[in-house]
Amino acid sequence: MMNEETPSLPTKFGWVGLGAMGYPMAGQLRRKLPSTTTLWIYDVDTTSTSRFLEEETRLDAKSNVQGAQVRIGSSSREVAEESDFIITIVPEGTHVQAVYLSEGTGLLSAPDTSGKHFVDCSTIDIATSLSVGKAVRSSSKINTPTFHDAPVSGGTPGAAAATLTFMVGIEKNSPHLPLLWHIFSFMGKSLYAMGGPSLGLAAKLSNNYLSGMIALATSEAMNLGMRLGLDPKTLSDCFATSSGGSWVNSTVNPVPGVCPDAVTSKGYEGGFKVQLMKKDMTLAISAAREVDAKLVLADAGLSAYTAASDDPRCRDRDSRVVYRWCVAYSHGGLVMINVYVRLGGVEPDVKKKQID
Repeated sequence: MMNEETPSLPTKFGWVGLGAMGYPMAGQLRRKLPSTTTLWIYDVDTTSTSRFLEEETRLDAKSNVQGAQVRIGSSSREVAEESDFIITIVPEGTHVQAVYLSEGTGLLSAPDTSGKHFVDCSTIDIATSLSVGKAVRSSSKINTPTFHDAPVSGGTPGAAAATLTFMVGIEKNSPHLPLLWHIFSFMGKSLYAMGGPSLGLAAKLSNNYLSGMIALATSEAMNLGMRLGLDPKTLSDCFATSSGGSWVNSTVNPVPGVCPDAVTSKGYEGGFKVQLMKKDMTLAISAAREVDAKLVLADAGLSAYTAASDDPRCRDRDSRVVYRWCVAYSHGGLVMINVYVRLGGVEPDVKKKQID
């Protein structure tokens, strides 16, 4: 793939979805596209599109280097009408259906989709992706449009730094792969051709199930060691060179202060929201049931992320906030609370507090 001749870029791009991931991804793409190209953007939140245009205009003026010209669409349909290569990234399957299939305003309501490329980077259920992909390919009998599921991993830091991993539902010998790699390389560092349609999502759901379980296990192990008297940074360093080591432990350790630059040390603000981890765990478990794949840890893991998502101390924060939920829990009218002071804010002083 890397040795393929670099394909020519389309001149008209479209982007639907400027959320926590889509916003920085679209920015990276726009800045690296030539000034002769146009990027049409749309989001149901019009403040996001206005902010994107203003910020990108300021960046051009500051750097004196112009990327693609930005145009704001009035609907997904207008984005499709004005673009040849369209990327979508929205939170859930129902949103993907609305973006593509809504009568009169969806991408596929555009009068001519022939030859267009559609890529969905959302993390959704496999059935919806397959259904939407079929609708895309059926939308024009002349020069059939393409659709690829291409969920990403790396979180908002990876989106902002253009270091994402793309997991794509495409065959390794597909003639479309070089173009996808060329475009994705503006936003990421790795691309994996996982096979046919929906297999990118299969990889992403498997990955997020694993990632969520590792974060939960790391939270529990850190809490155990700290309650036994261990210093959290020393414990994390020990894990890093032992069999319990992981990317989560070394890069975004759930205990605030252990990784000073991570979102976990900044009030868990930003990152991958705990509600999204709950959603992805639910999707992974549902997919496992459909193919009879045994998941021994599934119920306990989903229960933990569901409880953390419902906890006002954790909701809307990075998913590694499950650590906060682990160390502050109710039982029989008592609350066990870890109050942390060392490392600038989190260190164990286990106390029992009666709840009236």
